[in-house]
Amino acid sequence: MRHLENVEEIFTDLKLMLGKLGKASYEKNMAKFRQEHGHFIDEMIGYVKTAEDESSAINEVAATFVNGISEAFSVNGKIKGRQQADMNLYMIYYVFPAILLTDEECADKLCTGIKEKWNATFADTNISYTTYDKLYDAFREKIFGMF
Repeated sequence: MRHLENVEEIFTDLKLMLGKLGKASYEKNMAKFRQEHGHFIDEMIGYVKTAEDESSAINEVAATFVNGISEAFSVNGKIKGRQQADMNLYMIYYVFPAILLTDEECADKLCTGIKEKWNATFADTNISYTTYDKLYDAFREKIFGMF
C-alpha cells in the first residue's frame, strides 16, 4: 500500500485535543478529528474491505500507517519520550476509536494490526485500544463546578 500520503497530519492537533479532556470536549474533539482526518480512516478501511486477502491487507495498512508516522516524527530513529507518550494516548483516544466507529466488520482486526505494528515499532510502547463509547462513558461531568 503506497497511499496514506501525509498520514502524519492525523496528529496535527494532538496537544490541543489531549489538553483538558472532559466528556463534552472529547465528543467535540472526536467529531473534529473524524471530519478532518476521517479520509485516512476511510482509506485504510476501504483498502482492507476490497482486498482479496484481508490479513495481508491489514498488515500492509498497519505497516504503511506506522512507518509513515515513524518517518515523520523520528529523529535518528527515535521519537522523544514525552512525544511518544502523547502520541500513544492520541492513538488510544482518537485513532482507534475513530476506526471502530466505522462499524465495519474489519475495524477491530485493523485496530489489532495497527496496535501490534505500533507496539513493535516504538520502544517501550505497549498500547491497546477501546471504543469511543467506553472512553466517553469513563469521563465524569463536573459536579457543582468541582472536579
